[in-house]
Amino acid sequence: MGVGHAARQRFSDTGYHEFLAGLGLWNFYFITKLVLLWYGQLNFHALENLAFAAFLLLPLPPQWLHRLRHMLAIPLGVGLYYYDSWLPPFSRLIANFAQVTQFSPEYMLELVGRFINPTWLAAGLILLVGYLFVSQWIRVTSFTVVALVLMLVVGNAQMFARPQGVVPVLQSPPAHIAPVAGEVTPAVIDDAYLNATLDGFYASQGQQVTQFPRELAADAVPLDVLMLNICSMAWDDLEEAGMVQHPLWAKMDILFDNFNSAATYSGPAVLRLLRASCGQTSNAALYRPAANQCFLFENLKQLGYTDGFLLNHTGHFDNMLGLLRDRGRLQAAANPLGELRPALTGFDGWPIYRDREVLTRWWQQRLSSGSPREALFYNSSTLHDGNRRVDKVSGKAVSADYTTSLRQVLDDLDSFIEHLQASAKPVLLVIVAEHGAALRGDLMQIKGMREIPSPTVTHIPAGLKLINAKAPRPQQPLHIQAPSSYQALSELIARLVDGEVYRNADFDLFSVTRDLPQLDMVVAENEGSVMVRLHNEHYLRMENQSWIPYPQH
Repeated sequence: MGVGHAARQRFSDTGYHEFLAGLGLWNFYFITKLVLLWYGQLNFHALENLAFAAFLLLPLPPQWLHRLRHMLAIPLGVGLYYYDSWLPPFSRLIANFAQVTQFSPEYMLELVGRFINPTWLAAGLILLVGYLFVSQWIRVTSFTVVALVLMLVVGNAQMFARPQGVVPVLQSPPAHIAPVAGEVTPAVIDDAYLNATLDGFYASQGQQVTQFPRELAADAVPLDVLMLNICSMAWDDLEEAGMVQHPLWAKMDILFDNFNSAATYSGPAVLRLLRASCGQTSNAALYRPAANQCFLFENLKQLGYTDGFLLNHTGHFDNMLGLLRDRGRLQAAANPLGELRPALTGFDGWPIYRDREVLTRWWQQRLSSGSPREALFYNSSTLHDGNRRVDKVSGKAVSADYTTSLRQVLDDLDSFIEHLQASAKPVLLVIVAEHGAALRGDLMQIKGMREIPSPTVTHIPAGLKLINAKAPRPQQPLHIQAPSSYQALSELIARLVDGEVYRNADFDLFSVTRDLPQLDMVVAENEGSVMVRLHNEHYLRMENQSWIPYPQH
């Protein structure tokens, strides 16, 4: 009797007293989560948070267990907060660690600063002071636990009525999925349906191949094909920077309104462009062998083209040079930049040269070469996040303003077009971005982060300019409004490469834009994440987990 009484007394003095004391400052931890959830800034997991609260409240008589819990609670709480955020899984940061180590110290510091939101810090301070004041009279733990239980029972989607929790009704299956006899279309879009839809999309795309001419006529116009691939430039970035109406876009003869980059990183985006002559593949398939007919520049070489390779950067980051050669079949030596003076320092510390100077210098060399036809692949990283320039006043390296750099890039491309026109040489110029810059960011990604292939990053500009063609130029660009991607570019090049548009003044340019390959579903994918658009709704799957509606606002 005495032993039991003593044990109960010890429990009362330690664990039970601790239980009555409640969550303490951990209340503030959960309150901040509920506030962020209210504003749609959090992907709250009710069961895990309630379990964490129970772990914090569980009476622990031995003092050493009490101290051990305090030691474990802090890393667990931080990890749970990250898990509740819209940020990509931590495993993706680990997987990209080797690339992150190549960032310059200045860029690393800049990225850290983007995670700090002064407005939310101020609001958090006010909330903390309010909690400390109220907690002197009210047992806040009771309200916190009740809120967590309600979140679990009622569900955060119903309780807060956030749009991202709604699963829309499916009106009709995508066109590429053949209906099965007796199959009933599901009332909602679930994991099984989205997985099957994605598999069907890739199976359908795998059957598509651009048919280039077997050979060019002996008297075919000696036409050059210049492919200008610009990093970090999506329509959303152009809108944010006020450059949607830049004169360059009005000079295009054909302009895609709904072009999908299908990737948000340079490596896979460039591979998709170089493999444009086949339909869209998964991200993993980009790194597996493909048929020669899939490679755009291989098809041009079969028609007698000499391939050219030009960068305005070193290509060292993420071994882009090796990737382009091994996976992209670009065997030409990269054109040396020689005595050009760097305009920027890249996010990785390597020099970047001005686009106009690099392109015009190459063009002068091209005009003096003996090759009748050349197909050039040019890649620019002028707009990449984290680039720095030397301030003329202070002499210090400062972050390169995106809007200023974008205006310069567009002006440089505009000037280069005039340079090409002055040569009187027939040129098929293709301008296509790699991916966007994520200039605005969204709920799941801070500004400049592109781990998730969101639509604001993958909806990119792409257009063609027929320089020195005989066919009359339209008063405004011919707009391709259907959802399209790289194979549509390949198809246009295949239809124009015979040079007839440069010889025939009666050529109907509109005719080459008919029946171009289009996407019956928009899919974008990075390693570890895939985004699909169905009926104007976007769905995200990360690390082969369940699909979720993508919270864009």
